[in-house]
Amino acid sequence: MTAIFRGRLRPRFRATRRIALLAAGTLATGVLASAGVAGLQPGTAEASSHREAPLISGQPQFDNTDLYAFVSPDKPDTTTLVANWIPFEEPGGGPNFYKFAEDGQYDIHIDNDGDGKSDYIYRWTFKDHTRSGDTFLYNTGVVTSLDDPDLNFIQTYDIDLLKIKKDRVVKRTRIAKNLPVAPSNVGQASMPNYATLRSQAVKDIGYGTTAFAGQADDPFFADLRVFDLLYGGNLSEVGNDTLKGYNVNTVALQVPTKYIVESSKQPILGIWSTTQKKDSYGDYVQVSRLGNPLVNEVINPLKDKDKFNASQPWYDAQFLKNVTNPELPKLIEAIYKIPAPSEPRNDLVSVFLTGVKGLNQPPYVRPAEELRLNTSIAPTAKPKRLGVLDGDNAGFPNGRRLTDDVLDIALQTVEGELVGSKNDLGDAVDANDVSFEKSFPYIGEPNSGSHGALAKGTTTSSSGTSGKSALTGTAFNPGIAAGTSSNSNTVLIASIASGGVGVLLIGSALAWWRMRRSTPYHRA
Repeated sequence: MTAIFRGRLRPRFRATRRIALLAAGTLATGVLASAGVAGLQPGTAEASSHREAPLISGQPQFDNTDLYAFVSPDKPDTTTLVANWIPFEEPGGGPNFYKFAEDGQYDIHIDNDGDGKSDYIYRWTFKDHTRSGDTFLYNTGVVTSLDDPDLNFIQTYDIDLLKIKKDRVVKRTRIAKNLPVAPSNVGQASMPNYATLRSQAVKDIGYGTTAFAGQADDPFFADLRVFDLLYGGNLSEVGNDTLKGYNVNTVALQVPTKYIVESSKQPILGIWSTTQKKDSYGDYVQVSRLGNPLVNEVINPLKDKDKFNASQPWYDAQFLKNVTNPELPKLIEAIYKIPAPSEPRNDLVSVFLTGVKGLNQPPYVRPAEELRLNTSIAPTAKPKRLGVLDGDNAGFPNGRRLTDDVLDIALQTVEGELVGSKNDLGDAVDANDVSFEKSFPYIGEPNSGSHGALAKGTTTSSSGTSGKSALTGTAFNPGIAAGTSSNSNTVLIASIASGGVGVLLIGSALAWWRMRRSTPYHRA
Protein backbone atom coordinates (compact mmCIF):
# COMPACT_ATOMS: atom_id res chain seq x y z
CA MET A 1 0.00 0.00 0.00
CA THR A 2 1.27 3.46 -0.83
CA ALA A 3 1.89 5.92 1.97
CA ILE A 4 -0.87 8.52 2.23
CA PHE A 5 0.00 12.22 2.27
CA ARG A 6 -2.18 15.31 2.24
CA GLY A 7 -3.23 16.30 -1.29
CA ARG A 8 -2.59 12.84 -2.77
CA LEU A 9 -4.99 9.96 -3.37
CA ARG A 10 -7.83 12.10 -2.03
CA PRO A 11 -10.68 9.96 -3.46
CA ARG A 12 -9.39 7.06 -1.39
CA PHE A 13 -8.77 9.18 1.70
CA ARG A 14 -11.46 7.80 4.01
CA ALA A 15 -10.92 4.13 3.19
CA THR A 16 -7.15 4.38 3.39
CA ARG A 17 -7.01 6.20 6.72
CA ARG A 18 -9.43 3.65 8.14
CA ILE A 19 -7.35 0.74 6.90
CA ALA A 20 -4.27 2.20 8.58
CA LEU A 21 -6.04 2.31 11.94
CA LEU A 22 -7.44 -1.16 11.37
CA ALA A 23 -3.87 -2.32 10.96
CA ALA A 24 -3.03 -0.96 14.39
CA GLY A 25 -5.95 -2.82 15.94
CA THR A 26 -5.14 -6.09 14.22
CA LEU A 27 -1.50 -5.84 15.18
CA ALA A 28 -2.40 -5.14 18.80
CA THR A 29 -4.67 -8.18 18.79
CA GLY A 30 -1.89 -10.31 17.36
CA VAL A 31 0.62 -9.10 19.93
CA LEU A 32 -1.73 -9.91 22.78
CA ALA A 33 -2.44 -13.35 21.40
CA SER A 34 1.23 -14.20 20.85
CA ALA A 35 2.06 -13.10 24.38
CA GLY A 36 -0.48 -15.53 25.79
CA VAL A 37 -2.55 -12.87 27.53
CA ALA A 38 -5.86 -14.17 28.83
CA GLY A 39 -8.96 -12.43 30.14
CA LEU A 40 -9.92 -10.16 27.22
CA GLN A 41 -13.60 -10.88 26.73
CA PRO A 42 -15.24 -10.80 23.29
CA GLY A 43 -16.35 -7.26 22.53
CA THR A 44 -14.11 -5.54 25.08
CA ALA A 45 -11.90 -2.70 23.92
CA GLU A 46 -9.33 -0.29 25.24
CA ALA A 47 -9.96 3.43 24.94
CA SER A 48 -7.79 6.40 25.91
CA SER A 49 -7.07 4.70 29.23
CA HIS A 50 -9.97 2.30 29.60
CA ARG A 51 -8.89 -1.16 30.84
CA GLU A 52 -5.42 -0.44 29.47
CA ALA A 53 -3.33 -2.66 31.79
CA PRO A 54 -3.83 -6.21 33.09
CA LEU A 55 -4.20 -5.43 36.80
CA ILE A 56 -6.34 -2.28 36.61
CA SER A 57 -8.76 -3.88 34.14
CA GLY A 58 -10.18 -5.86 37.06
CA GLN A 59 -10.60 -2.78 39.29
CA PRO A 60 -12.91 -0.39 37.38
CA GLN A 61 -13.60 1.91 40.36
CA PHE A 62 -9.88 2.82 40.41
CA ASP A 63 -9.30 2.89 36.65
CA ASN A 64 -8.46 6.36 35.27
CA THR A 65 -10.04 6.63 31.82
CA ASP A 66 -9.13 10.16 30.68
CA LEU A 67 -7.61 13.42 31.89
CA TYR A 68 -8.32 16.89 30.52
CA ALA A 69 -6.70 20.25 31.34
CA PHE A 70 -7.42 23.52 29.57
CA VAL A 71 -7.72 27.25 30.08
CA SER A 72 -11.44 27.80 30.75
CA PRO A 73 -13.04 29.23 27.59
CA ASP A 74 -15.56 31.37 29.49
CA LYS A 75 -13.23 32.26 32.38
CA PRO A 76 -9.73 32.58 30.88
CA ASP A 77 -8.14 33.52 34.20
CA THR A 78 -8.93 29.98 35.43
CA THR A 79 -7.77 26.50 34.55
CA THR A 80 -10.21 23.58 34.36
CA LEU A 81 -9.13 20.07 35.37
CA VAL A 82 -11.33 17.08 34.52
CA ALA A 83 -10.53 13.46 35.40
CA ASN A 84 -12.67 10.39 34.71
CA TRP A 85 -12.89 6.92 36.19
CA ILE A 86 -14.85 3.65 35.72
CA PRO A 87 -14.81 2.73 32.01
CA PHE A 88 -17.81 1.52 30.00
CA GLU A 89 -20.55 2.32 32.49
CA GLU A 90 -23.68 0.78 31.01
CA PRO A 91 -26.47 3.29 31.86
CA GLY A 92 -28.95 0.55 32.70
CA GLY A 93 -26.55 -1.24 35.05
CA GLY A 94 -28.79 -1.23 38.15
CA PRO A 95 -29.97 -1.82 40.75
CA ASN A 96 -26.47 -1.01 42.04
CA PHE A 97 -25.38 1.88 39.87
CA TYR A 98 -21.92 3.45 39.72
CA LYS A 99 -20.05 5.01 42.61
CA PHE A 100 -16.58 6.08 43.58
CA ALA A 101 -14.76 3.75 45.98
CA GLU A 102 -14.75 4.66 49.68
CA ASP A 103 -11.31 3.04 50.05
CA GLY A 104 -9.79 5.09 47.23
CA GLN A 105 -7.94 8.37 46.89
CA TYR A 106 -8.55 10.12 43.57
CA ASP A 107 -5.78 12.62 42.83
CA ILE A 108 -4.86 15.28 40.27
CA HIS A 109 -1.18 16.29 40.45
CA ILE A 110 0.30 19.65 39.44
CA ASP A 111 4.00 20.06 38.55
CA ASN A 112 4.57 23.79 38.09
CA ASP A 113 8.36 23.83 37.69
CA GLY A 114 9.01 20.99 35.24
CA ASP A 115 11.00 18.75 37.58
CA GLY A 116 8.72 15.71 37.25
CA LYS A 117 7.45 15.94 40.82
CA SER A 118 4.17 17.06 42.37
CA ASP A 119 4.03 20.60 43.73
CA TYR A 120 0.29 20.38 44.46
CA ILE A 121 -2.11 17.48 44.74
CA TYR A 122 -5.89 17.84 44.71
CA ARG A 123 -7.32 14.77 46.45
CA TRP A 124 -10.93 13.55 46.38
CA THR A 125 -12.25 11.03 48.93
CA PHE A 126 -15.79 9.69 49.05
CA LYS A 127 -18.33 8.40 51.55
CA ASP A 128 -21.49 6.33 51.01
CA HIS A 129 -24.87 7.03 52.61
CA THR A 130 -27.99 4.83 52.44
CA ARG A 131 -31.42 5.92 53.64
CA SER A 132 -32.92 2.44 53.75
CA GLY A 133 -31.32 -0.98 53.58
CA ASP A 134 -34.71 -2.66 53.28
CA THR A 135 -35.23 -1.91 49.59
CA PHE A 136 -33.27 -2.92 46.52
CA LEU A 137 -33.98 0.42 44.85
CA TYR A 138 -31.42 3.15 44.15
CA ASN A 139 -34.31 5.59 44.46
CA THR A 140 -37.78 4.91 45.88
CA GLY A 141 -39.67 7.59 43.94
CA VAL A 142 -39.20 10.51 41.59
CA VAL A 143 -36.00 12.41 42.45
CA THR A 144 -36.23 16.17 41.95
CA SER A 145 -33.28 17.40 44.03
CA LEU A 146 -30.14 16.03 45.61
CA ASP A 147 -31.72 16.22 49.07
CA ASP A 148 -34.86 14.41 47.93
CA PRO A 149 -35.79 11.65 50.43
CA ASP A 150 -36.61 9.42 47.45
CA LEU A 151 -32.91 9.29 46.54
CA ASN A 152 -32.02 6.22 48.56
CA PHE A 153 -28.28 6.06 47.86
CA ILE A 154 -26.07 9.16 48.13
CA GLN A 155 -22.35 9.80 47.99
CA THR A 156 -20.55 12.80 49.44
CA TYR A 157 -16.93 13.87 49.04
CA ASP A 158 -14.15 15.97 50.48
CA ILE A 159 -11.31 17.69 48.60
CA ASP A 160 -7.90 18.16 50.19
CA LEU A 161 -5.16 20.35 48.74
CA LEU A 162 -1.67 19.05 49.50
CA LYS A 163 1.34 21.30 49.04
CA ILE A 164 4.57 19.38 48.41
CA LYS A 165 8.15 20.50 49.00
CA LYS A 166 11.14 18.19 48.60
CA ASP A 167 8.91 15.12 48.38
CA ARG A 168 7.15 15.95 51.65
CA VAL A 169 3.65 17.24 52.34
CA VAL A 170 4.29 20.59 53.99
CA LYS A 171 0.68 21.75 54.11
CA ARG A 172 -2.67 20.00 53.88
CA THR A 173 -5.85 22.07 53.54
CA ARG A 174 -9.40 20.76 53.30
CA ILE A 175 -10.89 23.04 50.66
CA ALA A 176 -14.28 21.29 50.41
CA LYS A 177 -16.19 19.04 52.78
CA ASN A 178 -19.27 16.87 52.54
CA LEU A 179 -20.25 17.95 49.01
CA PRO A 180 -22.90 15.94 47.09
CA VAL A 181 -22.05 13.68 44.18
CA ALA A 182 -24.42 13.89 41.21
CA PRO A 183 -26.12 10.46 41.07
CA SER A 184 -26.19 7.96 38.25
CA ASN A 185 -28.88 8.81 35.72
CA VAL A 186 -31.41 6.07 36.40
CA GLY A 187 -33.95 7.16 33.77
CA GLN A 188 -36.86 9.44 32.92
CA ALA A 189 -39.30 7.94 35.42
CA SER A 190 -36.85 8.31 38.28
CA MET A 191 -35.07 11.55 37.33
CA PRO A 192 -37.22 13.51 34.85
CA ASN A 193 -35.02 16.61 35.09
CA TYR A 194 -31.47 15.38 35.43
CA ALA A 195 -30.11 18.82 34.48
CA THR A 196 -31.41 20.14 37.80
CA LEU A 197 -29.51 17.44 39.71
CA ARG A 198 -26.37 18.21 37.72
CA SER A 199 -26.61 21.94 38.45
CA GLN A 200 -27.09 21.33 42.18
CA ALA A 201 -23.85 19.30 42.24
CA VAL A 202 -21.80 22.23 40.89
CA LYS A 203 -20.42 23.99 43.96
CA ASP A 204 -18.57 27.24 44.57
CA ILE A 205 -16.03 26.32 47.25
CA GLY A 206 -14.51 29.76 47.70
CA TYR A 207 -11.50 31.71 46.41
CA GLY A 208 -12.89 31.60 42.86
CA THR A 209 -12.81 27.78 42.77
CA THR A 210 -15.68 25.59 41.58
CA ALA A 211 -16.03 21.83 42.07
CA PHE A 212 -18.10 18.99 40.63
CA ALA A 213 -18.24 15.22 41.05
CA GLY A 214 -20.73 12.83 39.49
CA GLN A 215 -21.68 10.78 36.50
CA ALA A 216 -21.20 12.11 32.95
CA ASP A 217 -21.29 10.96 29.36
CA ASP A 218 -17.89 9.52 28.42
CA PRO A 219 -16.31 12.45 26.52
CA PHE A 220 -13.72 10.30 24.74
CA PHE A 221 -14.72 9.52 21.15
CA ALA A 222 -13.12 6.89 18.92
CA ASP A 223 -13.83 3.78 16.89
CA LEU A 224 -12.33 1.00 18.99
CA ARG A 225 -13.78 -2.04 17.24
CA VAL A 226 -10.50 -2.63 15.46
CA PHE A 227 -9.95 -5.45 17.96
CA ASP A 228 -12.76 -7.45 16.34
CA LEU A 229 -10.47 -9.07 13.78
CA LEU A 230 -10.56 -6.28 11.20
CA TYR A 231 -14.31 -5.87 11.62
CA GLY A 232 -14.68 -9.34 10.16
CA GLY A 233 -13.52 -7.85 6.86
CA ASN A 234 -16.55 -5.54 6.71
CA LEU A 235 -15.17 -2.02 6.50
CA SER A 236 -18.67 -0.52 6.45
CA GLU A 237 -18.62 -0.73 10.25
CA VAL A 238 -15.70 1.69 10.56
CA GLY A 239 -16.44 5.19 11.84
CA ASN A 240 -18.74 4.23 14.72
CA ASP A 241 -18.08 5.84 18.10
CA THR A 242 -17.53 2.81 20.33
CA LEU A 243 -17.94 4.94 23.48
CA LYS A 244 -21.36 6.20 22.38
CA GLY A 245 -23.97 5.60 25.06
CA TYR A 246 -21.51 4.83 27.87
CA ASN A 247 -20.88 6.94 30.97
CA VAL A 248 -17.98 7.57 33.35
CA ASN A 249 -17.60 8.99 36.85
CA THR A 250 -16.06 12.45 36.77
CA VAL A 251 -14.36 14.89 39.11
CA ALA A 252 -13.81 18.44 37.89
CA LEU A 253 -12.23 21.54 39.35
CA GLN A 254 -12.02 25.08 38.02
CA VAL A 255 -9.33 27.03 39.85
CA PRO A 256 -7.78 30.48 39.35
CA THR A 257 -4.61 29.85 37.39
CA LYS A 258 -2.54 32.13 39.63
CA TYR A 259 -2.97 29.73 42.55
CA ILE A 260 -1.43 26.73 40.79
CA VAL A 261 1.24 28.57 38.79
CA GLU A 262 2.16 30.41 42.00
CA SER A 263 5.87 31.18 42.49
CA SER A 264 7.24 29.18 39.56
CA LYS A 265 7.38 32.40 37.47
CA GLN A 266 6.53 30.52 34.29
CA PRO A 267 3.07 29.54 32.96
CA ILE A 268 3.53 25.89 31.99
CA LEU A 269 2.00 23.16 34.14
CA GLY A 270 2.56 19.41 34.09
CA ILE A 271 -0.60 17.52 35.08
CA TRP A 272 -1.45 13.86 35.74
CA SER A 273 -4.00 11.89 37.71
CA THR A 274 -3.58 8.83 39.93
CA THR A 275 -5.67 6.50 42.04
CA GLN A 276 -4.61 4.97 45.35
CA LYS A 277 -6.36 1.94 46.82
CA LYS A 278 -6.23 0.89 50.46
CA ASP A 279 -4.51 -2.47 50.85
CA SER A 280 -5.04 -5.17 53.50
CA TYR A 281 -2.62 -3.36 55.85
CA GLY A 282 -4.58 -0.10 55.64
CA ASP A 283 -1.95 1.62 53.49
CA TYR A 284 -2.77 3.41 50.24
CA VAL A 285 -1.05 1.98 47.16
CA GLN A 286 -1.08 3.63 43.71
CA VAL A 287 -2.81 1.39 41.17
CA SER A 288 -3.54 3.73 38.24
CA ARG A 289 -1.91 6.69 36.55
CA LEU A 290 -2.70 8.88 33.53
CA GLY A 291 -1.16 11.94 31.91
CA ASN A 292 -1.24 12.04 28.12
CA PRO A 293 -3.88 9.89 26.40
CA LEU A 294 -2.96 6.56 24.77
CA VAL A 295 0.54 6.26 26.28
CA ASN A 296 -0.07 3.16 28.38
CA GLU A 297 -2.22 1.69 25.60
CA VAL A 298 -0.09 1.79 22.46
CA ILE A 299 3.36 2.99 23.53
CA ASN A 300 4.10 0.87 26.61
CA PRO A 301 4.37 -2.90 25.98
CA LEU A 302 2.58 -5.40 28.18
CA LYS A 303 5.58 -5.95 30.44
CA ASP A 304 5.58 -2.26 31.44
CA LYS A 305 1.87 -1.44 31.75
CA ASP A 306 1.33 -2.36 35.41
CA LYS A 307 4.75 -0.93 36.32
CA PHE A 308 3.82 2.39 34.67
CA ASN A 309 0.53 2.56 36.60
CA ALA A 310 2.40 2.17 39.90
CA SER A 311 5.23 4.61 39.11
CA GLN A 312 5.83 8.36 39.33
CA PRO A 313 6.83 10.69 36.44
CA TRP A 314 10.22 11.35 38.07
CA TYR A 315 11.23 7.77 37.16
CA ASP A 316 10.00 7.79 33.56
CA ALA A 317 13.50 7.43 32.10
CA GLN A 318 12.90 3.68 32.48
CA PHE A 319 10.23 3.92 29.76
CA LEU A 320 12.20 6.16 27.36
CA LYS A 321 12.93 3.42 24.79
CA ASN A 322 9.20 2.76 24.43
CA VAL A 323 8.86 6.35 23.14
CA THR A 324 12.06 6.70 21.06
CA ASN A 325 11.69 3.26 19.47
CA PRO A 326 7.93 2.68 19.25
CA GLU A 327 6.56 -0.62 18.05
CA LEU A 328 3.45 0.55 16.23
CA PRO A 329 5.00 2.35 13.19
CA LYS A 330 7.18 -0.67 12.43
CA LEU A 331 4.25 -3.04 12.51
CA ILE A 332 2.19 -0.80 10.24
CA GLU A 333 5.10 -0.64 7.79
CA ALA A 334 5.57 -4.41 7.82
CA ILE A 335 1.98 -5.08 6.82
CA TYR A 336 0.79 -1.97 4.97
CA LYS A 337 4.12 -0.64 3.59
CA ILE A 338 3.58 2.83 5.10
CA PRO A 339 7.18 3.87 5.88
CA ALA A 340 7.99 4.21 9.57
CA PRO A 341 9.81 7.43 10.50
CA SER A 342 13.49 7.16 11.36
CA GLU A 343 14.53 6.45 14.95
CA PRO A 344 15.21 7.60 17.59
CA ARG A 345 11.84 9.40 17.68
CA ASN A 346 12.80 12.61 19.45
CA ASP A 347 9.64 14.19 18.08
CA LEU A 348 7.62 11.83 20.26
CA VAL A 349 9.79 12.67 23.26
CA SER A 350 8.74 16.31 22.91
CA VAL A 351 5.04 15.41 22.64
CA PHE A 352 4.84 12.86 25.45
CA LEU A 353 7.75 13.60 27.83
CA THR A 354 9.06 17.18 27.73
CA GLY A 355 6.51 19.35 25.98
CA VAL A 356 7.18 21.02 22.62
CA LYS A 357 9.86 23.71 22.70
CA GLY A 358 8.37 27.16 22.20
CA LEU A 359 4.88 25.85 22.95
CA ASN A 360 4.57 24.02 26.26
CA GLN A 361 8.06 22.96 27.34
CA PRO A 362 9.04 24.46 30.71
CA PRO A 363 12.63 25.62 31.31
CA TYR A 364 15.01 23.02 32.77
CA VAL A 365 12.42 20.31 32.15
CA ARG A 366 13.02 16.76 33.29
CA PRO A 367 11.56 14.26 30.78
CA ALA A 368 8.41 12.87 32.41
CA GLU A 369 5.06 11.66 31.12
CA GLU A 370 2.75 14.54 32.01
CA LEU A 371 -0.01 16.41 30.20
CA ARG A 372 1.64 19.82 29.71
CA LEU A 373 -0.45 22.98 29.52
CA ASN A 374 0.79 26.49 28.73
CA THR A 375 -1.72 28.57 30.67
CA SER A 376 -0.62 31.79 28.93
CA ILE A 377 -2.15 30.67 25.61
CA ALA A 378 -5.67 32.06 25.43
CA PRO A 379 -8.56 29.74 24.52
CA THR A 380 -9.85 30.00 20.98
CA ALA A 381 -13.47 30.78 20.14
CA LYS A 382 -13.59 28.01 17.52
CA PRO A 383 -11.45 25.07 18.63
CA LYS A 384 -10.01 22.86 15.89
CA ARG A 385 -10.27 19.15 16.59
CA LEU A 386 -6.66 18.47 15.52
CA GLY A 387 -5.30 21.12 17.88
CA VAL A 388 -1.67 22.08 17.33
CA LEU A 389 -1.44 19.96 14.15
CA ASP A 390 -4.01 22.31 12.59
CA GLY A 391 -2.50 25.53 13.94
CA ASP A 392 -4.66 25.74 17.08
CA ASN A 393 -2.08 26.07 19.86
CA ALA A 394 -4.75 26.02 22.57
CA GLY A 395 -5.37 22.33 21.86
CA PHE A 396 -3.68 18.96 22.34
CA PRO A 397 -0.82 18.31 22.91
CA ASN A 398 -0.91 21.69 24.69
CA GLY A 399 -3.17 20.43 27.45
CA ARG A 400 -6.28 18.60 26.32
CA ARG A 401 -9.75 19.97 25.63
CA LEU A 402 -12.90 17.86 25.52
CA THR A 403 -13.24 18.46 21.77
CA ASP A 404 -9.68 17.49 20.83
CA ASP A 405 -9.57 14.41 18.58
CA VAL A 406 -6.64 12.88 20.41
CA LEU A 407 -6.76 9.54 18.61
CA ASP A 408 -6.31 11.13 15.18
CA ILE A 409 -3.69 13.55 16.55
CA ALA A 410 -1.71 10.76 18.21
CA LEU A 411 -1.89 8.45 15.19
CA GLN A 412 -0.74 11.16 12.78
CA THR A 413 2.06 12.13 15.17
CA VAL A 414 3.25 8.55 15.64
CA GLU A 415 3.33 8.17 11.84
CA GLY A 416 5.63 11.19 11.56
CA GLU A 417 3.52 14.32 11.11
CA LEU A 418 6.05 16.40 13.06
CA VAL A 419 9.04 15.14 11.06
CA GLY A 420 7.71 15.73 7.56
CA SER A 421 5.65 12.60 6.94
CA LYS A 422 2.40 14.45 6.38
CA ASN A 423 -0.64 12.19 6.67
CA ASP A 424 -4.37 12.24 7.33
CA LEU A 425 -4.66 9.01 9.29
CA GLY A 426 -7.55 8.63 11.73
CA ASP A 427 -10.57 6.59 12.75
CA ALA A 428 -13.36 8.57 10.98
CA VAL A 429 -14.89 9.57 14.34
CA ASP A 430 -14.33 13.30 14.61
CA ALA A 431 -16.58 14.44 17.48
CA ASN A 432 -18.40 13.23 20.56
CA ASP A 433 -21.99 12.05 20.17
CA VAL A 434 -23.17 14.16 23.14
CA SER A 435 -22.73 17.93 23.09
CA PHE A 436 -20.46 19.51 25.65
CA GLU A 437 -21.72 22.35 27.83
CA LYS A 438 -20.66 25.99 27.51
CA SER A 439 -19.78 26.41 31.18
CA PHE A 440 -18.24 24.39 34.01
CA PRO A 441 -18.10 21.40 34.30
CA TYR A 442 -18.41 21.37 30.45
CA ILE A 443 -18.86 17.58 30.20
CA GLY A 444 -22.10 16.22 28.74
CA GLU A 445 -24.93 14.90 30.89
CA PRO A 446 -24.84 11.12 31.40
CA ASN A 447 -26.89 8.77 29.29
CA SER A 448 -29.92 7.43 31.15
CA GLY A 449 -30.78 3.83 31.82
CA SER A 450 -34.08 4.04 29.96
CA HIS A 451 -35.16 5.70 26.75
CA GLY A 452 -38.73 4.52 26.24
CA ALA A 453 -42.01 6.26 27.04
CA LEU A 454 -43.52 6.02 30.51
CA ALA A 455 -46.33 3.57 31.17
CA LYS A 456 -49.72 4.72 29.87
CA GLY A 457 -51.60 6.84 32.40
CA THR A 458 -48.56 7.87 34.44
CA THR A 459 -46.60 11.10 34.51
CA THR A 460 -43.30 12.10 36.00
CA SER A 461 -45.04 14.77 38.07
CA SER A 462 -47.29 12.41 40.04
CA SER A 463 -45.21 12.63 43.21
CA GLY A 464 -44.53 16.33 42.93
CA THR A 465 -41.67 17.31 40.67
CA SER A 466 -42.08 21.01 41.22
CA GLY A 467 -41.58 21.89 44.84
CA LYS A 468 -38.10 21.14 46.17
CA SER A 469 -35.44 23.78 46.63
CA ALA A 470 -31.89 23.48 45.39
CA LEU A 471 -29.00 23.00 47.79
CA THR A 472 -27.06 26.06 48.90
CA GLY A 473 -23.65 26.52 50.43
CA THR A 474 -20.69 24.17 50.18
CA ALA A 475 -21.82 21.44 52.56
CA PHE A 476 -24.42 18.72 52.05
CA ASN A 477 -26.18 17.00 54.92
CA PRO A 478 -28.23 14.05 53.74
CA GLY A 479 -29.58 13.57 57.24
CA ILE A 480 -28.72 9.87 57.24
CA ALA A 481 -25.92 7.64 58.37
CA ALA A 482 -24.30 5.01 56.23
CA GLY A 483 -26.30 1.80 56.53
CA THR A 484 -29.20 3.39 58.45
CA SER A 485 -32.49 1.58 57.83
CA SER A 486 -34.91 3.17 60.33
CA ASN A 487 -38.40 3.96 59.01
CA SER A 488 -37.51 2.15 55.79
CA ASN A 489 -40.97 0.62 55.44
CA THR A 490 -42.57 4.04 55.85
CA VAL A 491 -40.33 5.50 53.13
CA LEU A 492 -41.16 2.72 50.69
CA ILE A 493 -44.90 2.67 51.40
CA ALA A 494 -45.11 6.44 51.10
CA SER A 495 -43.45 6.34 47.70
CA ILE A 496 -45.84 3.62 46.49
CA ALA A 497 -48.83 5.64 47.65
CA SER A 498 -47.69 8.86 45.96
CA GLY A 499 -49.70 8.72 42.75
CA GLY A 500 -48.48 5.34 41.50
CA VAL A 501 -44.89 6.27 40.70
CA GLY A 502 -43.58 3.85 43.32
CA VAL A 503 -45.70 1.09 41.75
CA LEU A 504 -44.24 1.97 38.36
CA LEU A 505 -40.72 1.66 39.75
CA ILE A 506 -41.45 -1.66 41.46
CA GLY A 507 -43.08 -2.98 38.28
CA SER A 508 -40.09 -1.95 36.23
CA ALA A 509 -37.79 -3.63 38.72
CA LEU A 510 -39.76 -6.90 38.51
CA ALA A 511 -39.65 -6.80 34.72
CA TRP A 512 -35.91 -6.23 34.96
CA TRP A 513 -35.59 -9.19 37.35
CA ARG A 514 -37.46 -11.54 35.00
CA MET A 515 -35.31 -10.44 32.08
CA ARG A 516 -32.14 -10.94 34.13
CA ARG A 517 -33.19 -14.53 34.87
CA SER A 518 -33.58 -15.32 31.18
CA THR A 519 -30.74 -13.23 29.74
CA PRO A 520 -27.06 -13.60 30.77
CA TYR A 521 -25.71 -10.42 32.26
CA HIS A 522 -22.60 -9.03 30.63
CA ARG A 523 -20.59 -5.91 31.26
CA ALA A 524 -17.32 -5.06 29.56
